[in-house]
Amino acid sequence: MSDYKNLTPHILDQVVHEFSIVGDVKSIEPYGSGHINTTYLVTTDSRRYVLQCMNTSIFPDTDQLMRNIELVTDFLSQRGQETLSLVRTRDGHTYLEYEGKPFRMYDFIENSMSYNLVENPAVFESAGLAFGQFQNDLSYFDASELSETIKDFHNTPVRFNQLLAAVESDPVHRAQAVREEIDFFSQRRDEYRVVVDELESLSLPLRVTHNDTKLNNILFDADSNKPRAIIDLDTVMPGSMLYDFGDSIRFGAATALEDEKDLSLVHFSLELFRSYANGFIAAQRQTITDREAQLLAFSGRLMTAECGMRFLADYISGDVYFSTKYDEHNLVRARTQIKLIQEMEEKYRESQEIIDSIMNSSALTH
Repeated sequence: MSDYKNLTPHILDQVVHEFSIVGDVKSIEPYGSGHINTTYLVTTDSRRYVLQCMNTSIFPDTDQLMRNIELVTDFLSQRGQETLSLVRTRDGHTYLEYEGKPFRMYDFIENSMSYNLVENPAVFESAGLAFGQFQNDLSYFDASELSETIKDFHNTPVRFNQLLAAVESDPVHRAQAVREEIDFFSQRRDEYRVVVDELESLSLPLRVTHNDTKLNNILFDADSNKPRAIIDLDTVMPGSMLYDFGDSIRFGAATALEDEKDLSLVHFSLELFRSYANGFIAAQRQTITDREAQLLAFSGRLMTAECGMRFLADYISGDVYFSTKYDEHNLVRARTQIKLIQEMEEKYRESQEIIDSIMNSSALTH
């Protein structure tokens, strides 16, 4: 990971003045709670900006990353949608390289707010509406123009193979104690190819995917509480819209945090599933395909399996990727995903009936 300790006030001031800002700088303060990039709020006497030092250990190709963001934000702006607005450097570039570190700047979106947790079904429906609108707008964009900023990020068969590789190498001798969890994911291996195979055969359309559909990546209007803009576009890549829908369901329709030790508290909520699907499909009804709709309910458990396999593989490998607070933290995370998958399987018919009902009612209104 990049060393951010040397970002002194003097360096930050030098960097800020290389961007085409308006007004005299009054303050540069740490901002937000993100763990990937280092973020600052820049305040001038006339407006505010967000400055970020980008993490090159996770996103090593800054040109590729910024090109993706520029293409997507320009396209959304041209369609009249509110989105992140890049502030260019004084010589017209989308980012600045300073002492070996890449920096970018956005206009600060005023009078907005975000949520960290799903407080009620109405908030989750608004989240579905926001990400559905994001998908709908970008369905008119050629996703093949985008680059993969993280290779095979949502390639579920690859994630399964990585789990098998971790079991094979077993560097800290943990595999034997988690055979039950390994077997759980192995028994479902035939499901993991569904989306990647159908993307390859063109049965599913290639779309722009956000790939980090957390609730706090939506900015809501502070007055009306309506969704305004999708932020954190670093993981925008070509893929299937099922990745975004499924991952939203994985964490948003769960009744407990992903590291809840008490599995009796971990459930898959059909009420929350219905809320998100209502918003998502309402926004995307004009562009969603029949095959995508048929796989929406399935995508939740596919993305949950993928995440669970990643947690389990990291546990077996000695906790080398995800940060942990105790020895079995990643194992606990894997077990919550397993519990969710089990309930998603039990409630699959009901989930699909919810999707069918929403699709049918939406069709009647268009």
